[in-house]
Amino acid sequence: MSQGQESPQDIYDESFQACKALEEAQFSEASEEASLSSSSFICGTLEEASAAEAPSTPQGLQSAYFSSTAITASKSDEVFSSQEEQESTDNLPTDILGEKVALLVQFLLLKYKMKEMITKEDMLKMVIKEHKDHFPEILSMASERMELVFGIDVMEVDHNSHCYALLNKLGLTYDGMVSGDGGIPKTGLMIFVLGVIFMKGSRATEEEIWEVLNRLDIHSGQNHFLYGEPRKFITEDLVREKYLEYRKVFNSDPARYEFRWGPRAHAEISKVTLLEFLAKINDSDSPIFSSRYEEALRDEEKRARNAFISRVKSTTRTSNHLRRMMGSSLSP
Repeated sequence: MSQGQESPQDIYDESFQACKALEEAQFSEASEEASLSSSSFICGTLEEASAAEAPSTPQGLQSAYFSSTAITASKSDEVFSSQEEQESTDNLPTDILGEKVALLVQFLLLKYKMKEMITKEDMLKMVIKEHKDHFPEILSMASERMELVFGIDVMEVDHNSHCYALLNKLGLTYDGMVSGDGGIPKTGLMIFVLGVIFMKGSRATEEEIWEVLNRLDIHSGQNHFLYGEPRKFITEDLVREKYLEYRKVFNSDPARYEFRWGPRAHAEISKVTLLEFLAKINDSDSPIFSSRYEEALRDEEKRARNAFISRVKSTTRTSNHLRRMMGSSLSP
């Protein structure tokens, strides 16, 4: 990483200081043309959650909220540029850069909700406008926020037309959005909870989950500006969708409950890919990451073996069916 480039952790650190007072972001001209309502954003770091058996103290989880003006790189003028580039008069002022990144994030979210692809031409016309020379850095920063905050990948699918698809992170097929509710995709929160469970050793008590979420100002029974009532989403919606299992802890009195991955999470998520994502915003040199990586590799091997066996069985069934059909057609 170059000297002046922000790390993913820097993004969260800066936003945390700026966003306790949430502001509505106006999309001005683009709002009128694309019917984009003003909105605010949340971002939560999936910082290393130590396994339940680990003796070391877990690193503090940090929350970060950002709006159109609060996502600027406030620590310094070093935003995706080297010190030499900052001295150039061609540099985009930090406040304008931050504003353009925030507006582009809004535009990308709108396209995601509409299930539409987006082109470079769209972004230049609706958001970047006269700052087209800074398109690469604005798109890079907006894409990073879409990934780390909302769990959405911005992927270029056509290099000639510069067309981009907006896809759920980790191949998840559910984003927690209810059709027509005008909400924000909850993929980031899903990944956060699943990541905490994985780092805790494949199970986490309800108290552990809420302890972490409370640090992000997400509280059970309290309506969250983005997620609504989070307890329902976590203990009902994600359980119903089979991403989580919500079980009573054996022999607990009074009754206590714990979370584990559900079958849909196991089927859709590669633990290696999840760990690589977590490592992007955490200290990947930590010993707990090494042990979890070994577990993830074993899980990946098991998934590959099961997939191979499934393909072999399917091929065998098809071959047997064809032989029976051919045999019956040849019989007198």
